[in-house]
Amino acid sequence: MNYSGGNDIAGLNGRAPILEGKELKVLRAGFTVLDVAHLSLREGDTLSLIGPNGAGKTTLLVALCYLSKGFSGKILFHGKRVGDEIPEGEYRRRLAMVFQEPLLFDATVFYNVASGLKFRKLDGARIRDIVGENLERFGITHLRDRSARMLSGGEAQRVSLARAFALSPEILFLDEPFSALDQPSKESLIDDFERARKSSQTTTVFATHDRLEALRLSDRIAVMNNGKIIQEGFSEEIMNTPANEFVASFVGVETTLKGRVVKEENGALIVSVSGWEIEVVGRYKPGDEVILCIRPENVVLSMDSVGTQNSARNKFAGVIEKVVPLGLYYKIVLNCGFVLTAYVTRTSQESMALATGKQITASFKATAVHVLKRGN
Repeated sequence: MNYSGGNDIAGLNGRAPILEGKELKVLRAGFTVLDVAHLSLREGDTLSLIGPNGAGKTTLLVALCYLSKGFSGKILFHGKRVGDEIPEGEYRRRLAMVFQEPLLFDATVFYNVASGLKFRKLDGARIRDIVGENLERFGITHLRDRSARMLSGGEAQRVSLARAFALSPEILFLDEPFSALDQPSKESLIDDFERARKSSQTTTVFATHDRLEALRLSDRIAVMNNGKIIQEGFSEEIMNTPANEFVASFVGVETTLKGRVVKEENGALIVSVSGWEIEVVGRYKPGDEVILCIRPENVVLSMDSVGTQNSARNKFAGVIEKVVPLGLYYKIVLNCGFVLTAYVTRTSQESMALATGKQITASFKATAVHVLKRGN
């Protein structure tokens, strides 16, 4: 399924799109590697392109930047067609791009950050002011006179970002800029990048395969696979109402259950899953084959018996099959007659002594289940 902009929100709040791509296609060796009917970006927004390796994220970025002419389709910048109403060179001068691997000159940090400004022939005093501001913004003032060849990976990426922001681009494109960094360096740099982007209100397109990065940094998310945009919309919408099973699995829906609607009344459905009845909310008819999507953070574990009353309409006894530590929380995989996954804090795991083989009660609200038609 290729979404062509049905969820596009570029015209909301009175803001026309700063950038639009229409009918963008890239062919390689006779195969279509990019096929995007429509994508737009509002001024000041951050759009994340997420998807597995080979999904087409970088290909789309390169096309939007006009760094390659090996694509067909139209790119509109402020409503004007690039290459026709706006020369390609002028368009590229109003952008900046940061790659996964920092591309730095064999020169000092100051020279690297100043390089784009020198190409634009700014006077020396102005260059010094802008470079100093951006060195400070990314915490690398002390590296000003160091050779780029002597930098760590995190330091080099800070230089790349400082150089990009120094240009005050109208749109900043980033291709997996944090993926090669160790976790402490990554967290620190994301914090600084987030502050820089918000303070400058720079419009940003950000490619990543890390859904947590996308959720943290984005206003909107476009999920890609096989060169197509599968779903695009607000970050919360993508995470909580995925369009199909692929999107659900990629954005962290740990539990997807195949079932059949056996009863419907005023939007409340009873779905049979492996012989168990689950109550959900949706607009389907008895007999419809559906997929239930349940995020792990919406599943509550307790020592209560199944008969105990609480606000959740779905309550099942289960046996823990797996306990997986994930840093600040644990993933608990249960067999309730169907497989169900929950996240709990370390405190909850310890207080309930959650371990493989232990019996536990899981519950979730009917409204916490997102229902898809099977085959979507």
